[in-house]
Amino acid sequence: MSIENKVVVITGASSGIGRATAIMLARQGAKLVLGARREAPLKELVNEISAYSSEVTYALTDVSNREDMQCLVNFACSRFGRLDVLIANAGIGPISPLDELRVDDWEAMIDINLKGYLYGVAAALPIFRQQEAGHFVSVISTSGLRIVAGQAVYAGTKNAVRTINEALRIEAGEKLRVTGVSPGFVKTQFADSMTDPATQEKVKAAMDMMGMSPDAISRAIVFAIDQPDDVDVGDIVVRPTAQA
Repeated sequence: MSIENKVVVITGASSGIGRATAIMLARQGAKLVLGARREAPLKELVNEISAYSSEVTYALTDVSNREDMQCLVNFACSRFGRLDVLIANAGIGPISPLDELRVDDWEAMIDINLKGYLYGVAAALPIFRQQEAGHFVSVISTSGLRIVAGQAVYAGTKNAVRTINEALRIEAGEKLRVTGVSPGFVKTQFADSMTDPATQEKVKAAMDMMGMSPDAISRAIVFAIDQPDDVDVGDIVVRPTAQA
């Protein structure tokens, strides 16, 4: 049941939920390989964790690039000899009304939120099969559980991940585990990717009013990982109590 010595890859690790999860897992003895596109915050995080754990490293990773995802997973295996958990956390949400026709934003969400998730599955699944053990943890969203105007494409990518994740769980068999964690409003840099000023202002206001700490989601992720190997936590939804 222990997290100690488990090898964990985290995408989107440079801030928010990914960063909080890395710190929480490192304090419990996990071996970490952290992926994100921004090097400076990754280095800062690794330096922070290195104060109490030497088993952490990073690789610059754009999840929308299949080769990057394969290299991240391969790096974990070469550094630590195996891979126990892949946390697919990287995601963006430049939401806006469909009438604004922000097609570049739609494509970016599909590339990162959906294709990035699939590239992670493609990279890790053969390794998990060979090991006869492994755990996919995907950070999804409450968007899609409740459809909201302006979130059509974002919710579409998240519901696609939710559907594929469930199919992956069914196909995984008795050796692999598959978990989806769907956060509500969390105080992160999520709104920074939004190109519609009115939507960005609205989301930031909601985050300030009722957003949870990223630690709330990290605790849910750690809970799922910490279960015995024959226990699969399928879906966890974590919302602020004030969120409708």
